[in-house]
Amino acid sequence: MQLNRILCAVDLSDHSRQVAQYAAMLAKATDAHLIVIYTAPSLSQYVGFHVPPNTIENFVGEIVSGAEKAMETFVKENFAGLSVSSKVLIGYAAEEIINRAEEENVDMIVMGTHGRKGIDRILFGSVAEKVVKNAKQPVLTIRPAR
Repeated sequence: MQLNRILCAVDLSDHSRQVAQYAAMLAKATDAHLIVIYTAPSLSQYVGFHVPPNTIENFVGEIVSGAEKAMETFVKENFAGLSVSSKVLIGYAAEEIINRAEEENVDMIVMGTHGRKGIDRILFGSVAEKVVKNAKQPVLTIRPAR
């Protein structure tokens, strides 16, 4: 099996650097192109809570603008010298990761987990778990270093 295209999903947290190290190592070893994505929440579920839609759209626009700047810096710092493209998406993270992996015809997904346990995991769910269960490609998940 050949790795030609790797999708690296990050949340731009401190843990994302560790995820990036694995993705970069795989890309270097296989000469693969990296597609780095971050998914900003759409906040569309808040329309109807007495918050005007244009206020939500403006807020999401600011989040995306800030995320695009952070992503540009993140890519420069973590993937120098590699074939890489990056994109900030809007929506539900697991869904966007799976859809982008299909659209980009990637051979593997690399992403982090938050390592939540117990009630936190029940309350917050797991993006990584949903991606692992639903992606057609192999998924490498990286737990945060303790």
